[in-house]
Amino acid sequence: MTRDWKSSESTGPGTGARPDERLHLPNLSIEGFRGVQKLSIPRLGRVTLIAGRNGVGKTTVLDAVRIYASRGRLSALTTLLVNREEITVGADADMTDVSLFDGKALFHGRDTSERPDILIGPLGGDDQLRIGITTLKEEPDSLMKALFEKSMGSGVRVMKVAFGSSVELLPPGPTLFPRELVQMFAESGNEVPSELACESLGPGMPESSDLARLWDRVALTDDEDRVIRAMNLAIKKEAGRVAVVGEGARSGELPNGRRLVVRLKGHSLPVPLKSLGDGAVRLLGVAVALANSREGFLLIDEAENGIHHTLQHDLWRMVLKTAQDNNVQVLATTHSWDCVRGFAQAAVDIDAVEGVLVRLERKGDDRLLAVEYPEDELGIVARDGIEVR
Repeated sequence: MTRDWKSSESTGPGTGARPDERLHLPNLSIEGFRGVQKLSIPRLGRVTLIAGRNGVGKTTVLDAVRIYASRGRLSALTTLLVNREEITVGADADMTDVSLFDGKALFHGRDTSERPDILIGPLGGDDQLRIGITTLKEEPDSLMKALFEKSMGSGVRVMKVAFGSSVELLPPGPTLFPRELVQMFAESGNEVPSELACESLGPGMPESSDLARLWDRVALTDDEDRVIRAMNLAIKKEAGRVAVVGEGARSGELPNGRRLVVRLKGHSLPVPLKSLGDGAVRLLGVAVALANSREGFLLIDEAENGIHHTLQHDLWRMVLKTAQDNNVQVLATTHSWDCVRGFAQAAVDIDAVEGVLVRLERKGDDRLLAVEYPEDELGIVARDGIEVR
């Protein structure tokens, strides 16, 4: 069966379920960010699954949403570039070896000579995040400018982050200033927009320390039972209890530090979570991250990893239902047809929660299109095996 599916160049949003007005991003525009010169996705759902070939830009979309949720904070930019190994080794003002991120790597083509702007946010909205390049002498007087000029002079180029009425200047590297200036800046009372909750998973299995951190906020709450039920989808013997053990990787302790253990029903002693297999770890990770992303975002890279194809439908039913209950907006990527089919079936099953499938396609070197499969067409995708990866 052949279909002429809508793309972002043509008719815009589909005609499926009415978009959820609580979404932070009902649609998405990205310009000048890393490998994406320009991309418009005219409709995002409560849960959006992004498919496409390797290297097309799926992970970059998740990175952009992560930066948007942080409102462009230096810590989020640094974490992104360190994770992508966009770092150099240098020395700070105290001549201590440090890792410095390469700010040019944030911009499309790494070219900052023409004063490029990165734009991330809703299509045509006022809530767009803008990241650009400026020089200190061009900026109005402020405490940030004074601190930077004292350390580097007025001609230095810095990054400028704007969201709404807030404007912040960021250094070209996070550790170029004497520690006393960094402390002064931290205590200056500079007002920045509140960031949104945002958790990220994948593409690999979550670290034990991350699972322990997320579980700390779930234990003994109403979310605990839901997380255990999600994990039980992947194990033969039902689990009844989960706990964190370990104090951290200090001298004389186990090298894996804090970690989760599970007590299976009918067993007197707990077992390590990771002994139950990748499926249990991944399902618990997704469920506990959903609980920690309330009123914000959950980003899942390569959502199929660790999940058997027979569990994909149940996984996405859990994600759709929990995302709606917790007001979490989920964006995930996949290479897997089983994952796409399970998502499509679950989205059709749970009609009250909007699921949207998007395939990214490159036309030429820089032209990136989003082909949208809204909820009213997902049943056809699942039934007829339409290739969308």
